[in-house]
Amino acid sequence: MTRAAGRPDGRLDGHADGHADGDTAAERRAGRPRGRLRRTLLAGLVAAAVVLPVSAAASPDVPAPAPAELAEHATLPDRYAARLAGIAEAARMAQDAGRTGRAAKLHAMEADGTARFLAFDGRGKGRAVEVLGDLETADRVAVLVPGSDTTLDTYQRFRAGAVALHQRLQAGHPRSAVVAWLGYDTPGTVSATVLTADRADAAAAELGPFLDRLGRAAAPGARLSLLCHSYGSVVCARTRTGPEVADMALFGSPGTGASTAAELPTGARVWAGRGGADWIGHVPHVRLGGVGFAADPVDPAFGARPFAAGPGGHSDYLKPGTASLDSLTRIVLGTAPEAPHA
Repeated sequence: MTRAAGRPDGRLDGHADGHADGDTAAERRAGRPRGRLRRTLLAGLVAAAVVLPVSAAASPDVPAPAPAELAEHATLPDRYAARLAGIAEAARMAQDAGRTGRAAKLHAMEADGTARFLAFDGRGKGRAVEVLGDLETADRVAVLVPGSDTTLDTYQRFRAGAVALHQRLQAGHPRSAVVAWLGYDTPGTVSATVLTADRADAAAAELGPFLDRLGRAAAPGARLSLLCHSYGSVVCARTRTGPEVADMALFGSPGTGASTAAELPTGARVWAGRGGADWIGHVPHVRLGGVGFAADPVDPAFGARPFAAGPGGHSDYLKPGTASLDSLTRIVLGTAPEAPHA
């Protein structure tokens, strides 16, 4: 499910609650996993009904050029310039094809030529990796990994969170940067793929090497943090990280597929938080036949460090003025206190 082009390196029923008459205890026990699975699927669909109205449809048939291949030693300014040229060309092709909505979204991504993209691929749902801040001088770098239905058509919503985080970081630590990593094909909220780890496994194979390169591109000794929202937390939990990644924060998470934080392939400190109004807290945390994501990361038994996430909903974690944004900022800066478990 991965592809070489556009990589970030640029080359860098029944009875739901009761039991039928005559059922034996063994039969009832045997039926419990199936019942939990049904509840998981149902909860996923209910959650999707909440999210779908604010999700934009993907545009897989929009024409776009293949990403330009860059030499491995290309400088960051050269990479940024090449990706901006790719966005401009993709916008022109979309406009010529009558896809004015996509063209407008791509023009917004250009930000009048000031945006800094390490990677861009306008084909299909699209991929993009944008840098906010001066990566070469940053010694605190946050990498945001988004969840389902994040595409080029919904990119500005994702980017708004990155901007809010960057502004908050800059206020306390000017030598900081944020990387908005839409480096994988996110699953649709209403789809079978969102209940399995297939997309996450493919994404983790891309994210791990990217983090290695990112650590080398930032200031010497830079501290990297992975901030992982919703399905993005499944991606991060399957990503093998090196010593440059100091912290991993899971928020709005459906689970990771692991039973405990100690099982994750990382030496980073693992944090977890959930907003008080986040619907994902009602999704059963089970795993059966490859469907579902097992333990709840905010359960103390999982072993993650808790952080205060406030009363917000599933899409509120990076909104300005929220407790969750404050907590995530402190995690990136290395000054976060642990919140008490509920």
